[in-house]
Amino acid sequence: MDIIFISFDGMTDPLGQSQVIPYLIGLSEAGYKIGIISCEKPHNYILNQANIKQILSEKGINWYPIPYSTGVPVFSQYYNFARLKSKAEELAVKHQVKLIHCRSYLSALIGLQLQKKFGIKWIFDMRGFWADERIDGNIWRKSNFIHHRLYVFFKNKELEFLNNASHIISLTQQAKEEILTWKNIIITEDKFTIIPCSTDLSLFSNPSGQVKNTNFTLSYLGSIGTWYMLREMLDFFKILLKKIPEAEFLFVTKDDPNLIYSEALKTEIPSSKIKVKAAGRNEVPGLISQSHLSIFFIKPAYSKKASSPTKLGELLSLGIPIITNKGIGDVDKVLREENVGILINSFTNNDYQDAVNEIENALIVPPERLRAVAKRHFSLYNA
Repeated sequence: MDIIFISFDGMTDPLGQSQVIPYLIGLSEAGYKIGIISCEKPHNYILNQANIKQILSEKGINWYPIPYSTGVPVFSQYYNFARLKSKAEELAVKHQVKLIHCRSYLSALIGLQLQKKFGIKWIFDMRGFWADERIDGNIWRKSNFIHHRLYVFFKNKELEFLNNASHIISLTQQAKEEILTWKNIIITEDKFTIIPCSTDLSLFSNPSGQVKNTNFTLSYLGSIGTWYMLREMLDFFKILLKKIPEAEFLFVTKDDPNLIYSEALKTEIPSSKIKVKAAGRNEVPGLISQSHLSIFFIKPAYSKKASSPTKLGELLSLGIPIITNKGIGDVDKVLREENVGILINSFTNNDYQDAVNEIENALIVPPERLRAVAKRHFSLYNA
């Protein structure tokens, strides 16, 4: 084993299955000997561990799952950290590991410490501005003493990670350019590689024989939580209904449908216009392909400069044009330069109306062209 991959996200989580394992399988097939250390949530581990273990074993990847503790906040995370660090140190010594790949900030703490202790090179796969995301998403509050201290600690560590890592992976060009303006940064741009959240193009392909719904259908894919703006998306749909009264809004999500229906009621949208369907990963392409246009509005914030929405590549790969808001990572650049969707400037009825007026032009872009853009920017193979 030459490389250790450390992740606080579990391989049995949906994210691990879509955004980690496919990359590592590709590297293993290219001849790299890889071991994964990951924190596994009990429920997902029970459901998926046998399948994931078989997949990784068949590809020659060693997997060292660590049970994820969800006890007292902060203390449980430290417990998870300590166990991952202990396992990483054990494997680094036993196998004389040459490189450690650290996914996000907590894993980077381990990479930095092992670099100092053993001189092992490591990659900082930053995934975003983690500490800033926790402030922008109201997970941490600067008014809270502990949260403030954690924020300051990780912002200082962020500089240390960037300056000491052998290489840095950023999801966006926007994040790279922002980092290079920071004080106390002593790195150059050639230390970065930009790898956006990529898409399995073979899975997210237009299912054979799939046809669009008879009624115009706007879709939303994924969970609705901290960052995705449900009320604003429904406000847009309400404006859309004035132009296309027969339109429907399809949500493909595992979230509670009542959350969506109750919010639609507040915006005076009839429940008959809202469809909510849960789907496994392999079922998603068939459902979303029934829609004509897909939407995602993301809360604009400083940390979103470093964000790469996974759904962007998935939707384009299915040949579906997109409507979204400006200010999210490199999304503006892709949509503007490739002409594969609609960007709104702000969350106002006037901007929604302008976007509705652009839909006809967005729909005439051939699906094959959208898929070509997905392949060019978000192919898992290229990543």
